[in-house]
Amino acid sequence: MTFTDSTGLIAARKAAAPNPLKSKLVKGELAHALSIKIISSIEIVGYAASAGYDCVLIDLEHSSFGLDTTNQLSCAALQLGLTPIVRVPANTSDWISRALDGGAQAIIVPHVNSAAEAANVVRYAKFAPIGERSATGTMPMLRYAPVPAKYANTVCNELTTVICMIETVRALDDVDSIAAVLGVDVLLIGCGDLTSDMGIPGEFDNPRIEEAFDRVAAAAEKMSVNGRLLSVGFGGLHNRLDLVEKFARKNPSARFVMAGADNTFVLQAVVDGANAAKTVAQSLLV
Repeated sequence: MTFTDSTGLIAARKAAAPNPLKSKLVKGELAHALSIKIISSIEIVGYAASAGYDCVLIDLEHSSFGLDTTNQLSCAALQLGLTPIVRVPANTSDWISRALDGGAQAIIVPHVNSAAEAANVVRYAKFAPIGERSATGTMPMLRYAPVPAKYANTVCNELTTVICMIETVRALDDVDSIAAVLGVDVLLIGCGDLTSDMGIPGEFDNPRIEEAFDRVAAAAEKMSVNGRLLSVGFGGLHNRLDLVEKFARKNPSARFVMAGADNTFVLQAVVDGANAAKTVAQSLLV
C-alpha cells in the first residue's frame, strides 16, 4: 500500500492500541494503576482489567522481573485495553528503549533530580526529531501494523507518556526546570522516598508533603500552555487515598495515582485469611 503523509498518519493512529492513561489525562480525569511486582503470569493483567484499573505498572525498580516478563505483561495489557506502564530501574537507553520496544506505552524513570536528567529520559524515550530512540520494526504499540517508520515513529511519539519521578529535596528545588523540559508528560511524586529524603519517613500527613504537591502542581500548571499538558502523579499513597483525593481536589493537574500493588494485596488477603482461621481455632478452645 502506498501512503501519503495524510493517509500514513491516519493508518498509524488507527492501528495504535488505546491508551487510557493518555486519554484520561487529556480529559482531566484521574487515571489509576495497579503496580505489578511479584506476579509474572499475564493473568494478573486480566484481574486488573476485570477490577476496572486503567493501567498496569510493571515495576522493574522494585522487583526481580526481567524484560522478557515485562514485555509479555505489556503486550497482555495492550490486548486488554489497559495502558502498560514500565518503571525502569535506571535512566539509561537500554532500559527505556527496550521497555518501549516491548510494548510499554508509558515509561517511569525514578530519581530524576535535574532538567538534564529529565532531558535524557525524553531523549531515550522518543524518536527523532524529539529524541534519539533507535528506530525499530513493527511495534506492539501499533499492534504490529506494517506502517512505515516515517508515520509509525510520529504516532509513537504522540502516544508515549514520559513520567519523571520527583523523590528528593534536590528535585523539588529544581522542579520548575524539570517541568520546562519538553517531552515530559507527568511529574510523579514518590512520597516514600521523598519523606525519607526530608527526614520524615512515612509521615505523609506532614505539611511539607502537601507543600511539595502544591509546588510540583504549580510548576506543572505553569507549563501547561500552548497545547502542552503536564500532569502530576501520586506515588506511595495507595494506603492514603484520602490524601490523594484532598490533593487532587486542590490541584487540577494531579490526575494519576499508583493505586495499589500485587504484593500488598496478596499480603493483606493472606493475613485476613489467617486471622479468620485463627478466630475459628480460638473459638473451639472455649
